[in-house]
Amino acid sequence: MIIGTAGHIDHGKTTLVKALTGVDADRLPEEKARGITVDLGYAYTPLPDGSVLGFVDVPGHERLIHNMLAGATGIDFVLLVIAADDGPMPQTREHLELVELLGIHRGAVALTKCDAVDAARIGAARGEIEALLAGTRLQGSPLFALSATTGEGVAALRAHLEAVAAAHQARRSDGRFRLAIDRCFSLAGIGTVVTGTAFSGSIGAGDTVMIAPAGHDGIKARVKTLHVQDRPAARGQAGDRCALALTGDFEKADIGRGMWVVDPVAARPLTRFQAGLQVPAAQAALKHWTPVHVHLGAADITGRVALLEGDQIEPGAAGLAEILLDHETIAVRGDRFVLRDASARHTIAGGRVLDGFPPARHKRSPARLALLAALGDDDAATSLHLLAEQSAAGVDLARFAANWNLAGEAAAALWQDAALRVIRDGAELTGFSAAGWQALGERLLAALATEHQRAPDMVGVERERLRRLTLPALARAAFDALVAELLAAGHLAASRAWLHLPQHQASLAAGDRDLFAVLKPLLDAAPSGPPRVRDVAQASGTAEETVRQLFRRLARAGELYPVAHDHYFTADAVAQLAALVAALNTEQGAARAADLRDRIGGGRKVAIHILEFFDRIGYTRRVRDGHVLRSTASGHAWLNP
Repeated sequence: MIIGTAGHIDHGKTTLVKALTGVDADRLPEEKARGITVDLGYAYTPLPDGSVLGFVDVPGHERLIHNMLAGATGIDFVLLVIAADDGPMPQTREHLELVELLGIHRGAVALTKCDAVDAARIGAARGEIEALLAGTRLQGSPLFALSATTGEGVAALRAHLEAVAAAHQARRSDGRFRLAIDRCFSLAGIGTVVTGTAFSGSIGAGDTVMIAPAGHDGIKARVKTLHVQDRPAARGQAGDRCALALTGDFEKADIGRGMWVVDPVAARPLTRFQAGLQVPAAQAALKHWTPVHVHLGAADITGRVALLEGDQIEPGAAGLAEILLDHETIAVRGDRFVLRDASARHTIAGGRVLDGFPPARHKRSPARLALLAALGDDDAATSLHLLAEQSAAGVDLARFAANWNLAGEAAAALWQDAALRVIRDGAELTGFSAAGWQALGERLLAALATEHQRAPDMVGVERERLRRLTLPALARAAFDALVAELLAAGHLAASRAWLHLPQHQASLAAGDRDLFAVLKPLLDAAPSGPPRVRDVAQASGTAEETVRQLFRRLARAGELYPVAHDHYFTADAVAQLAALVAALNTEQGAARAADLRDRIGGGRKVAIHILEFFDRIGYTRRVRDGHVLRSTASGHAWLNP
């Protein structure tokens, strides 16, 4: 269990920690010389059951709140230290307010310096503290009157802390590993060491981690050894104070307080997140676009608050907001943070991260606000169900898992429990509810019916165009899976490159059919490089516009393909070219213009037009100078017309 101190300067926090542990948490020469705590200090003491009790000692000066917050965000239990002679002071109240905003609900009060006052003053101080804690998370917490210098009452506090630690339930170690760095230093023979509290997951020697945010890709490192609660250990986990000895291609200067050590999959830096905010009753209303200091993990980052409901949040009230940061950080849903004003002198709000990857649009829509409200529920399934209902194009499951910090097995179990239709495209996963997937199929068929009514002479709609007609935001992999299911069920049919309803048949007028019978031999004479419209017109003595309009109608009927402007290929020729492109992919990994030119003869320009046509209709995709078959290419019916 990790205990954090809190309280006004010179109320004896460090002295009390030393009395409890025997360790002087003031490690800096400046601290020892001046007798005040400037930065975070750490102390550890063994417990009877063999475990270790850890202390994070924080500075009490008002100008050092940023250091106090760097250590307070990961503690399990707060020890509020109040001197009997002074009673509650300004930083006592501010630290208590910060503890409230960070959601820390377990603690005890140490009434120090009792040897310097009489019993009446101790009684008065008890009353002041009781009034101070009324209505807070720490109301009713036990109070221990003591003197850290004489030792009176210290044993009783120590016994209480041991009892609390014995009953303490360790944090769940699921999720991906995240540790907020609050200290970085070098040790001879060991190298770079970072310390901090593990927020989630577990870590062991030999594991690969990322240090983020740090540049574009972060810093890759390996854990050589680690200490947990100041003892050598094989593994550390959520809730532990860890010291990690790291090795990799970096310098100590590259790492600092406020950065994170994370599982590589969790290295997703962000510059904005949406959150639920709480404004303390003693503070002023929080207005839209207020400049702030954001204290999250061990970081202090400047930014602004964009309110999502109204123009301000009144004192004592809660609201939803988007926090926009001036620098990157790492955050997941549930992380607590504190907002201080632009001068970093006053605490103005606190909150909890709800969505680390919010949408860029429709942030204030009723549906979005309802989803943010659902994200306040600790059950991920609640949010997933609502998000799936709202997301016609499916839920980005990798992003959802990252926001909730779900590791592989936990994420997969959630998708299964939610009965999602999961579409995988490489590392990307998209999830649909059963109702949403069915609605997509209905939209696709309705779009086809509309197109058939609009252009009855067309054999159908090309895949890519039908995807856009169905839902422009729908990922290609999801669309392809949807089409495959509808084809298998007989609700959809394919004719060469076109998709259509099974009952639909394109028809040509008898005059068109007769004219095409005259013109088609001109195209068949050079299938891989047929004459353009103007050349067909000249060769046949037909008006150019008549040929152009006929070829357009034939293209709608599936007889011809417009490979380039005014350049039409027969369906048989395109099928043969498609087979040739597939063969080049099999032989060389991709089809290139020069290779295709050599196979078909003719010029390079025609080969380029053919390959660009296949890219355009979704048969291939451009990869540098090659054209690679898409995963659904084998499903194109016109490969075997």
